Amino acid sequence: MFIKILLSYLLGYLRISVEGYYIERFINICKTKKITIWNLKRSKDIQLYLNVRIGEFKEVCKIARKTQCKVKIKSKKGFPFLLHKYKKRKIFLVLLFIMIVLIGLSSNFVWNVDIVEENNSEMENIVQDIENAGLKTGTLKNKINTKEIINKIRLQRNDIAWMGIELKGTNAIVKLVKAEEKPDIIDENEYCSIVSDKTGIVTKINAQSGTANVKVGDTIKAGDTLINGWMEGKFTGVRYVHAKGEIEAKIWHTKSKKILYNTTEKRDTGQLENKYAIKINNFVINLSKKLSKFEIYDTIDTENKFRIFSDFYLPISIIKTTNKEQEEIAKSYNLEEAKNIGIEELQKELDKEIENKDKIVNKNINTYEKEDGVEVFVTYEVLENVGTNEKIIF
Repeated sequence: MFIKILLSYLLGYLRISVEGYYIERFINICKTKKITIWNLKRSKDIQLYLNVRIGEFKEVCKIARKTQCKVKIKSKKGFPFLLHKYKKRKIFLVLLFIMIVLIGLSSNFVWNVDIVEENNSEMENIVQDIENAGLKTGTLKNKINTKEIINKIRLQRNDIAWMGIELKGTNAIVKLVKAEEKPDIIDENEYCSIVSDKTGIVTKINAQSGTANVKVGDTIKAGDTLINGWMEGKFTGVRYVHAKGEIEAKIWHTKSKKILYNTTEKRDTGQLENKYAIKINNFVINLSKKLSKFEIYDTIDTENKFRIFSDFYLPISIIKTTNKEQEEIAKSYNLEEAKNIGIEELQKELDKEIENKDKIVNKNINTYEKEDGVEVFVTYEVLENVGTNEKIIF
């Protein structure tokens, strides 16, 4: 529909009024005959305003007579009428010609890079890596080798399972599928031991294959061998195996924070100011003063790029800078208030970190009073499975 309306603007269209008792029938016949009508506005029960293409106006008049409606032309709009209006203004025509030529030339470049990541996953520094590989705004399309760019990025990063680049208009669409992180798996036929990947105290051990190297109550740290990848028999001697087993240990998760007795917090006042700038490729023209009228504020920048069609971007964009005024509020806490705030904040952080809440066996809270505040330490004791396979090297 958008393309039809744009074409209507280029060829010219009319703003008309239709008056009669059978307006609904008039609209239905127009739709049946696939006549392009848009921007409908009803002022009365029997009067309707709409836009119609010049080439279809005669057919619209026939339908109006058939439905006993009256048609009046309210205004003539579109490029042909605009050209006629300014035909004596040579400067306007020259500027219009230059603009059309520039749009034509700009179609040979990429003016927008749209990165689409599967499941909204975020890949760190991916934008910078894509630019370094040779895909960025302002690059000639015929100089972009999509296969070469994909190969460069995939050789550089191991967190990408699949990548594709599609050039549509002046838009480059980069599609990415993030690779799932998988632990190193040692073949069943390989000899290996199980070593600890955490620090804690063993609460349960079950060696299904191999020889247990620790017992319940032992303190372990990362790198300690939990189950040896060998077994010893009275008659068979030592034979190496692929160690298997389950080891559970009590692990400590600790977080700390200092809460000051006297501090300030920033709070939005609700007052806003908007500033605008025009960006032409990498050149920025500020339309207002950069300095804010607020003393304390938070800034949010949004950039809207001009485009003619869905994938035909222009090297022009509007940058909107929104400044949100903030005020500093003085806060004072006594010892108990500071303790409670610290404990609550740290428990929230630890609750997010621990996946299985049922495995939390104990919570320890320690506070230390200082001159200007209180230091809070919160520790969760959690039962977790530990251990990872480590290949035996002879």
